[in-house]
Amino acid sequence: MTDTERVDALLADLTLEEKLRLVRGRADPDGHATGYLPGVDRLGVPPLRLVDGPLGVRDREATAFPATIALGATWDPDLARRLGRALAAETRARGHDVLLAPGLNVVRVPTGGRNFEYPSEDPELTSAVGAAYVDGVETGGVGATAKHFVANNQEHRRDEVDAVASERALREIYLPGFRAAVDAGASAVMAAYNRVNGHYMSEHRELLDGVLREEWGFDGVVTSDWWGTHDAVAAAEGGLDLEMPGASVVELFAPHSRGLRAMLRVRLSDRLDLDPPLFWRPIDRWVADDGQPDPYPFDVFGDPLRRAVGDGLVAEATLDRKARHVLGLYDRLGMLDGGRSSGSRDTAPSVDWDGHHDLARAVARRGTVLLANDGILPLDEGDSLAVVGPNADEAKVGGGGSSEVSPTRTVSPVEGLRARASGVTVERGVRRVANPSMFDVPGSGLRRRLRSGPDFEAAVGAAAAADVAVVVVQDGATEGEDRDSMALPGRQDRLVRAVSDANPRTVVVCRSSGPVEMPWADDAAAVLQTWYPGQADGAALADVLYGADPGGRLPVTVGRRFDDYPVAGDERRYPGVNEHVHYDEGVFVGYRGFDRDGVAPRFPFGHGRSYADFAYAGLAVERAETDGTGGSDAALDVTVTVENRAGRPGRAVVQAYVEPPAPPRGVDRPRRELGGFESVRLDGGERRTVSLSVSRRALARYDRRDGWTVDPGEYAVVVSRSSRDEQVRATVEMMA
Repeated sequence: MTDTERVDALLADLTLEEKLRLVRGRADPDGHATGYLPGVDRLGVPPLRLVDGPLGVRDREATAFPATIALGATWDPDLARRLGRALAAETRARGHDVLLAPGLNVVRVPTGGRNFEYPSEDPELTSAVGAAYVDGVETGGVGATAKHFVANNQEHRRDEVDAVASERALREIYLPGFRAAVDAGASAVMAAYNRVNGHYMSEHRELLDGVLREEWGFDGVVTSDWWGTHDAVAAAEGGLDLEMPGASVVELFAPHSRGLRAMLRVRLSDRLDLDPPLFWRPIDRWVADDGQPDPYPFDVFGDPLRRAVGDGLVAEATLDRKARHVLGLYDRLGMLDGGRSSGSRDTAPSVDWDGHHDLARAVARRGTVLLANDGILPLDEGDSLAVVGPNADEAKVGGGGSSEVSPTRTVSPVEGLRARASGVTVERGVRRVANPSMFDVPGSGLRRRLRSGPDFEAAVGAAAAADVAVVVVQDGATEGEDRDSMALPGRQDRLVRAVSDANPRTVVVCRSSGPVEMPWADDAAAVLQTWYPGQADGAALADVLYGADPGGRLPVTVGRRFDDYPVAGDERRYPGVNEHVHYDEGVFVGYRGFDRDGVAPRFPFGHGRSYADFAYAGLAVERAETDGTGGSDAALDVTVTVENRAGRPGRAVVQAYVEPPAPPRGVDRPRRELGGFESVRLDGGERRTVSLSVSRRALARYDRRDGWTVDPGEYAVVVSRSSRDEQVRATVEMMA
């Protein structure tokens, strides 16, 4: 029996109630899955288990990999594919079937609370890294979920805000990463909480059915974000297949709490016919953040959808399509032919936990961006160190929210450096920075505040007495809220300045969710950006400080202040007015906007230094040959010779930017856009010809009437070290 025949036969046997069981989640009776579908036991359809997350599997202990923005900073799709395969292995080992990752939203707002979960501000980089991540997860036997579709670019009031964006901005900036994920074989797409141009994404027929399914040919499952549904008819007709979690807050967390299980037994609110229930009303009014979704109602695809089908408001054929998509997901995972059952580990690969820790270390090392270096790095192992910073004695394993992971082990910066340095003194200098968590115990923050504060002067004194001072600073970002500003929390900036004044050989290590202000950047001897490095944090840091070439390049622009960014200057653009955020900057997001506005960033997109020294020559650009079948999207073939002039190995990231001809009157185009890239390792003295392709889409702009349009004229291809650099240039003529 073919896959299609198997799904058809099951669909024909389903009752209406069984179809409804396939389109709404429930609470996992074991309490491990983030999302749980009970299946249809009568027909041999097993339960389906979905689990967070993008930085590691959020179920018991798992490898805490570096944040997705650190993966983006590697500019290496092959490494992203390896990480995806590792995540798939751990997902299956924990008895789950679908991973709720990767996050593919573009970094629009520099203070966005979930920026650490996304690869980049650029659609080309996001697409390449995201597609490889998806491919790794899928080829590992697990369904990947591209999220959050689409324009979920801020946490502030994310469950209500309306992203008012032009079709061109959506097509050129915000949709490409999702298109790449679909082309890479993503099993599922998660609809975002927010609205886009007036419609909730869980109800957005134009984008879900029109773009996603009809244009892109997506045949997987469209799931809601958790408690991200509002209306049964609108969601059913808009293209949503699966409502998650389909259970109340109490039901979802009851397996972990005797008190919640008691509440379920009593069901006082049900007896009083109160919706939302009594306990939720004070929480919603005084505790819940603006960025958190309202979990009531939680069963839109329960009784409301049943009634809508019975009343003829939703055709049963529409419900059939949803059930078919869900059964298709089961089938592609091998869960309908007896080859694999949900929750079973007998068909799951064994996990090489040590190997995965080493992979986390490699990704953290490769994602480290050396922003500045006056020659102090790499360090001499005979140097004495003063390690200063509020949280330097703990690994920064991630941000707050659904991406949180309980790591299998951790290596802090202090531990990593003590394993390499001849002598290490440690001083915090300022109070700890809170690491926001959705699992915080009430009162834990108060206990931290009541502890005696660290000694600022002792930290400065330790720095002055050491050969080298290493200052580890960080922010504290979380899902559900945006950062208040780009400044580091507390007195960390003051600490960096004081330590730099006391010791001119100061290295600053910045562990942040995205760009921070760095007013001390010119005072430090070296600055490294390590993002949220995951459980191998300190080991990877020691690798880089003592000579492993930092392979990272910035996936975002680091401005000097928030006002440098295209979203600044008008609250209509951010955080929004009357629940509407106007994407008035259009396609000029990130470095595109900095270029348009003539603003000099502190560090440009693509920037990152190496311990090696690379030279570029012999750039050649040719129009790609096509076989007429449409099998390749390449428009230009680019080759360039890269030489490592140093006596040590290093990693170059060859970045090819496209400069278009003058567009038609009334159309603005970015001055320069990333068209392709390649990360290559070169031994000392090695010279290599590097080839890469620039897609037709990278040359084109989107026109509402004509679609993707390549304007005729002369295009320049510039190979550079960043969006603001130029090493070699060539031109090519494109015809209409």
